[in-house]
Amino acid sequence: MAEAYPWQQALWQQLAGRTQHAHAYLLHGPQGIGKRALAERLMALLLCQRPAGLEACGQCKSCLLLAAGSHPDNYVLQPEEADKPIKVDQVRDLVSFVVQTAQLGGRKVVLIEPVEAMNINAANALLKSLEEPSGNTILLLVSHQPSRLLPTIKSRCVQQACPLPDATQSLAWLNTALPECDEQERLELLSLAAGSPLAAVSLQAQGVREQRALVVEGVKKLLKQQQSPSQLAEAWSSIPLLQLFDWFCDWSNLVLRYQLTEDEEGLGLNDMRKVVQYLAQKSGQSKVLDIQDWILAQRQKVMAKANLNRVLLLEALLASWAMLPGQR
Repeated sequence: MAEAYPWQQALWQQLAGRTQHAHAYLLHGPQGIGKRALAERLMALLLCQRPAGLEACGQCKSCLLLAAGSHPDNYVLQPEEADKPIKVDQVRDLVSFVVQTAQLGGRKVVLIEPVEAMNINAANALLKSLEEPSGNTILLLVSHQPSRLLPTIKSRCVQQACPLPDATQSLAWLNTALPECDEQERLELLSLAAGSPLAAVSLQAQGVREQRALVVEGVKKLLKQQQSPSQLAEAWSSIPLLQLFDWFCDWSNLVLRYQLTEDEEGLGLNDMRKVVQYLAQKSGQSKVLDIQDWILAQRQKVMAKANLNRVLLLEALLASWAMLPGQR
């Protein structure tokens, strides 16, 4: 049974309490807030033969088959490999499933996650099934980045924003999920995860705080001319490229914010506060805006899985970063 997160309670009451369901839902919101679990919970309820109020019973034939991963009327579509696109052949297999009759005599339920992983051909192949799914079929689409979806995909679904928990809810949940961390560590992880508690747990598992310390130390040495861009690009080979660009994007935003407001409360996490303040005071605003535009453009390429030379890209980023001070 998928976990029921406390911040989803009101939304669950709304979705599960419907007397008539739409043929397609688009559940969207930031990554790491429990959208997949919500979709799996709804999928179980929709397939259950003897629902207990607003929950699947967990004991009927349908629930047991779903728990075993062998339900004939359930189809999960996702990338075949992490960070790879959903291909058109995968969608064609899904379309073949949708046109079949439900084997248990009830609904068929499809879960697609993340929807934005579909390439353009795959997305177009899904449109007919999204508009008029055969029989009693319900499609649950999960998206972390709905802005990347085709308008024709979004228009065929009931779009449902999923709530981001507030800091109090997130920290209360993380207190149980990460008992080995102290309160300050959980606060840092939640900040690095942009407020998404499940993402914070994932970041802790991949050693993000150690990775962050390595990058921060490298940036400081870069600005002191103690290490070169090429040395750092090699040293950071194990750190996800998107994570690096997220951090540099955040730091450029903080530099601009301080230049405009001189608000010392808005300098970000303690590890880079002095560096951000130094860059804000020593760098020309137009130069900061230029590097921010460049970072955002490259970040989009990274997110789109473009074929990039990682080392050369990082060297270019770090060379530009090193040149910020003194150019006013």
